[in-house]
Amino acid sequence: MAALSLAFGAVLLAGAVSGAWDEPGDRPRRAAADLVPAANTALPADPSGAALSEQQAEHLLSAGGDRWGAYYSAQEYAEFSQGLDGRYLGVGLSVGRGEDGVTAVSQVTPAGPAAEAGIAPGDRLLRIDTDQADRLPVTEVVARLRGRDGERRVGSEVTLAVQRAGGEVRELRLRRVLLDSQQVTAEHLEKGVLRITVRAFTNGVAEQVRAALRAPHTGVVLDLRGNSGGLVDEAVGTAGIFLDGGSVGSYQERGETRDLTAPPGGDQRTPLVVLVDGGTMSAAELLAGALQDRSRAVVVGSRTFGKGTVQQPSRLADGAVLEMTVGRYHTPAGRSLDGTGLTPDVPAGAGEDAGTLALRVIAGLGTRA
Repeated sequence: MAALSLAFGAVLLAGAVSGAWDEPGDRPRRAAADLVPAANTALPADPSGAALSEQQAEHLLSAGGDRWGAYYSAQEYAEFSQGLDGRYLGVGLSVGRGEDGVTAVSQVTPAGPAAEAGIAPGDRLLRIDTDQADRLPVTEVVARLRGRDGERRVGSEVTLAVQRAGGEVRELRLRRVLLDSQQVTAEHLEKGVLRITVRAFTNGVAEQVRAALRAPHTGVVLDLRGNSGGLVDEAVGTAGIFLDGGSVGSYQERGETRDLTAPPGGDQRTPLVVLVDGGTMSAAELLAGALQDRSRAVVVGSRTFGKGTVQQPSRLADGAVLEMTVGRYHTPAGRSLDGTGLTPDVPAGAGEDAGTLALRVIAGLGTRA
C-alpha cells in the first residue's frame, strides 16, 4: 500500500470533515453502498501504475459492482489526504437534517468564515448558491460547502442563505479557507463521567482520545454518533485504550484474512458506554462491535449504518487514485455488520435522548475500583 492508507470509509472525504450526514439512502459523490466486486469483474487485482482515464476507471468500478469504489484526481486525493491529517477546505460549517426535512447548522468552527459571519448552531440553511438546501442530499450540501470541481481552492466563494428562528433571511458570501478539523472533543458530565466524542478516525485520533482520558473521571461515554469511519490503525489504537490486547476484528483482503489486534495495557476497569446511531459507520462500527463482543462496553443508541467493507487506494500512472473495495471486515465474534449494522445493547426509544440514557446506563455499571 506504500504511502496510501487502508481505510474503512470511502465516505471520509465528504462526511468526516463535516460531521454531518443524512439518511443512509444518501451517498457521497462517487461512492455508494457496500458490495465486494463480483468474481467476474474486469477490474485488475492491483491497478497501481495503470494508465486509466477517469472514465475508464469509473466504468471498471461500475462494471465490477464496487459501489463504494471511487476515483480521485491527484488534486482531489491530496485534499482527501488533508482530511485524513485533520485539515480540510471549507467555511467551518457542519449541517444536519431533521425528521422534518429541514437543513440546519449543527456545528460552527470557532474563528472560521461561518463563525465570523455570525452563523450559529441551530440556524436554518435555506440556500447554497442558487439551490434550495432542503432539496439536496446532505452529502451534496457538504460537497458544495467544500467546493465543486474548479472551486476547491483557498479563497473561492460560496453564497449561503441562512435564517435564525423568527429572524430575517440573511444572504452571506463566504470565502473558503483551510481549516483544522477537531475530531475529538471531551467534556465532563454529571458525577465525574467523561464524554469523549470522536467524529472520524483521522491521523492522531487514538492519541487524542488517550490524552482526553488523562482528565479525572469515574466513567466514560465514548460518543461515536455520526462518525463516518476512517483509518483502520486509529480505530484499532482507540480500541487498545480500553482493551488489554486481543482481537479487535479481522478483514478479508482479496481472499486472505488479516487480523486486527489491540496493543496491550489498556484500561479494562473504568465503566464504559459507547453511543451509536445510524450515522455510525465503518471503522466506528468495527470499534463499537469489538468493545461489545469483548464485553468491555455497553452499546447504547440506535442501529448503526452497516458499512462492513474495506477500501484500498492505488496510485495510477497519472497520479490519480483509484480506491477499490478489497474485502469485508468482521468483529471479534465473527460478525459481519455489512448491510445490517450493529444492534445496540440498550436501544434508545423514539424521542428518547440517547445521551441521557447513556448516563443512566453508566450509573448502573458503578464506578471503577
